[in-house]
Amino acid sequence: MRVGLISDIHGNRLALDAVLEDIEREGVDQLVCLGDVAVGPQPAEALSRVRELGCPVVMGNWDAAFLGAMPEPRDKIGERLVEIGEWWASYLTPADREFMASFVPTIELELGSTRVLCFHGSPKSYDDWIFATTPDEELRPMLDRVHAPVLIGGHTHVQMIRRYNEQLIANPGSVGLPFREWWPRPVRISPWAEYGILSGEDGRLSIDLRRTPFDVKTFLQMSLSSGMPHAEWWVKSWSMDGKESR
Repeated sequence: MRVGLISDIHGNRLALDAVLEDIEREGVDQLVCLGDVAVGPQPAEALSRVRELGCPVVMGNWDAAFLGAMPEPRDKIGERLVEIGEWWASYLTPADREFMASFVPTIELELGSTRVLCFHGSPKSYDDWIFATTPDEELRPMLDRVHAPVLIGGHTHVQMIRRYNEQLIANPGSVGLPFREWWPRPVRISPWAEYGILSGEDGRLSIDLRRTPFDVKTFLQMSLSSGMPHAEWWVKSWSMDGKESR
């Protein structure tokens, strides 16, 4: 069995379409979306495409914010993101919100004899962060009484495979907003789309972390012309071949 893993689409329909074309060529048996679908310049378009897929979707932190209250910003970057998020949220229809309300906290899969648990931040909260460098003592409360041997999460926008005791944890990265650099440094967004493929057969398990190109320039031009707040800051956050886009 092969499972396509997509996460953190962030309203980037162009990147999502590129990833789905790749995944279709791979012939996977199932798709799973790990959340944060709509928050980006193409919120309704991204939601519509995911709805067409008919795949299970995990509730992400921004999905929840769109359905409830926006998070309290802690710094200037947070203030910008909340303002942008509020602007994007205003374009969602009641049908969009109804679809987002169907997202679930976790998804369980059976990959042969291997149990897989999918989530956004951690099995306990969509706001938790799990990095390759997260100390085991910080992971312990997030994974307490979680016994699935394979754990798949999103939220960080950083691809990862790591071990915790006997468990394997993986993150397929972000379809629409993959991070090259993270806080506290200025965020830099990579000019590609990320996803993963999880395979299991006859007791064997493999996780492929992949990236694929998409039309970044068109996406950024569309972002600038959309009228969204802080559009120029958003565009300058994208790295093009290691350099800031201009």
